[in-house]
Parts: sequence; C-alpha cells; structure tokens
Amino acid sequence: MSQELQNIQDSIKESSFWQDVKSFLNQHYDFTKDISISVRDVIIIITVVFVTTIILRVLFKIITRKLSEDDKGKFKVVYGYFRWLIYLIILLITLHGVGVNVTAVFAASAALLIGVGLALQTLFQDIISGVFILIDQTVHVGDIIEIDGKVGRVEEIKLRTTRAVTIDNKVLVIPNHLYLENSLYNWTQNDSITRENVEVGVAYGSDVQLVKKLLIQAASSHPDVLPEPEVIVQFINFGDSSLDFRVIFTLNDSFVANMPKSDIRFEIDRLFRENNISIPFPQRDIHIIKK
Repeated sequence: MSQELQNIQDSIKESSFWQDVKSFLNQHYDFTKDISISVRDVIIIITVVFVTTIILRVLFKIITRKLSEDDKGKFKVVYGYFRWLIYLIILLITLHGVGVNVTAVFAASAALLIGVGLALQTLFQDIISGVFILIDQTVHVGDIIEIDGKVGRVEEIKLRTTRAVTIDNKVLVIPNHLYLENSLYNWTQNDSITRENVEVGVAYGSDVQLVKKLLIQAASSHPDVLPEPEVIVQFINFGDSSLDFRVIFTLNDSFVANMPKSDIRFEIDRLFRENNISIPFPQRDIHIIKK
C-alpha cells in the first residue's frame, strides 16, 4: 500500500515538474503591444539558426571541394555576404512561424532602418559592386588597372574595397562602387605583355629613313624590349615644327614601363646627336608688314 502511495506521489511530483517547465517555456515577454515572444520561441529560433549554420557549412564544403584555391577564395567572400542574407530570411520566417507579428517588427524599426539605410548607402554600393567583380571576374589579383587616372597592380580584392599598389609603391585603396561610376582599364586582362610607344619629333629636312633606323635601333637594344612582335616605327604627322614619329615596342611588364621608356628616350637622344638629327623646339614665323 505504501509503495502505491509513493508511486502516486512521484507521479504528482513529475507532473508538477513538467507543468513548471511548460509554464516556463510558455512565459511571454512583451516588447510592444503587438510584439510578444516566449521562451519556447527563443529556443526554437536558436535551434533553427544552429541547424541553418550546419546546413550552410555542409553546402559550402560540397560546392567548394572541386574549386581551385583562387575560385574558392572568391566564392568564400560572396558566400560570407549572402550567408547573412539567408540568416535574415530564415529568422523572419521562423518569427512568423512562431506567431510573432513580423509586420509589427518592421513597423517598429522602420525609422531606424531608413536612417541606417541612408547612412550605409555607399557601403551597400561597395558590397554589391564587390560581388559583381568577384562573379564576372573583371579584375584579378595581379592585374594592372587604371581607374580615375590612377594606375596600380591589384594586391587584394575584398567585398568593399580593392587594394592596389601604385608604380611608386604607394597603397591605393579603391572603393568598389567606383567601378560602376568610372571606366576601368585593365592593362593585363588579355595578357601581361603590352605594346608601348615613345614619340619624338625631328626637324624638317631630316633623313626620315635614317630616323626610322635609329628609332628601331634605340628600342631594340633595350634588354626589356621583347624581340617579338618586332619593333616598328610610324611616321604619324607633319607637325607645325617637326616631323613626328612613333616607335612601338613590346614589354613583358607594362607596370614598370616608365623606366624602359625613359632609357629608350636617352638612347634616341644619343643616337640623334651622333648622326646629326636635331629635335626642334616649337617655332613660329612672324611676318611684319610695314605700311
């Protein structure tokens, strides 16, 4: 008899315990008149976020397992951005599912969201532009780019900014939204080999065939100039004070083209002096009419 009584008491205690747990889980906290959430809802939300995190990690490993390290790095940046968007969508769906008035949440935070949106407008433009850059592969690490009159070799592409190093070894940080607002010149998208040129004018009456020969000699003798394609010379214009020529040659690295071009100009000046070819300064003829 005593054993049965004990069992009944234990059953009552157990029932009381679960009622306390249920009461605790159903306890609501009111943030506003329209927004109320219980402990059970919080646990459900935490569980959903945890499961979502595991699923996203598994998907990331499945998608990136056959990608190269370079492509994996690009996908990771884009994934990091869209991951938070997925979390936001899952959170809103979960809140709606547990009975929270999502419309009231948006209404309560509307003013804050508008203020934050205006303040972060440029940031969002940078992020969206960064996603486009990574997806369409307009720019790669190591490319030489020119934008807004600035030239640099790309060292790092982030979601908000692109980091490049200029010819004089200064760090250039480019907000990604500038790619949408300005023309971008990628010097090395086709190849790292580029065609460069140096222009020079000679005096009227000079032997143009000799000038052509000396220009080819000056460019071809430089160690950084590639033999193929061959150096060519163009007679570009009959200028106001000179006969204008352009010598065109090929370099393996256009990023350091300024030094070879300077050396070639020095060599042109030396060869012209040795062969009595003069480089004229601007001249004007003045006719005075006496009345």
